[in-house]
Amino acid sequence: NDSERGGKLELRDVHFRYPGGDGDAVCNINLDIAAGEIVALVGRNGAGKSTLAKLLAGFYQPDKGQILVDGRNLRDFEADARSRLVSLIPQTFGRYAVTVEENIAFGDWDRLHDNAAAVRDVARRAGVDDTIRAMPDGYNTVLGREFGGYEPSGGQWQQLDIARMMARDAPVLILDEPTANLDVEAEYELFQKLKLLTRGRTTLLISHRFSTVSMADRIVVIDKGTIVE
Repeated sequence: NDSERGGKLELRDVHFRYPGGDGDAVCNINLDIAAGEIVALVGRNGAGKSTLAKLLAGFYQPDKGQILVDGRNLRDFEADARSRLVSLIPQTFGRYAVTVEENIAFGDWDRLHDNAAAVRDVARRAGVDDTIRAMPDGYNTVLGREFGGYEPSGGQWQQLDIARMMARDAPVLILDEPTANLDVEAEYELFQKLKLLTRGRTTLLISHRFSTVSMADRIVVIDKGTIVE
């Protein structure tokens, strides 16, 4: 039951201006997202989409207004509690020069860092287990060329990033242009994984691509920092 899991979002007259900025990056944002709902946020470059994502992830605090999660102001949560509440997959995904297992375990380090079976379970749920097993040392493969390790493709790095996010069972998920740098075939494969990742989670999906936006329950258009449709 999505409502029992939580993740209801309420944005009340949210304004934010970057330090030194000429004007508000987002302003007059009022939006309700039900627990378990998938909402796509679309708009031109610079419209304020990624800024809103960073506010929801708690990277910044609104200058005015409130962001509520299950009725509680997001600014009242400690940083660790916020990270367990909201997961963000940004446009630039993490590339950590450690083993595959550690790359995934970073998603919930306290639970996974010496629990190989749990990491493999996450990888299977994320659909990346076969990809990992094909790497030179499987889950023990050291990634990145910094230490002479194996260099995954961009798509493989992104798959590991998704697995890392699945490791943390946050009720709120933010996907910022997840298919921006992928070709059509890779986008389709990622799309299938995203359907698994978003199941039962409150999701804000930022994308220019209609194929990705089509998985949303509702589409919100933002222009010049405010919601217009």
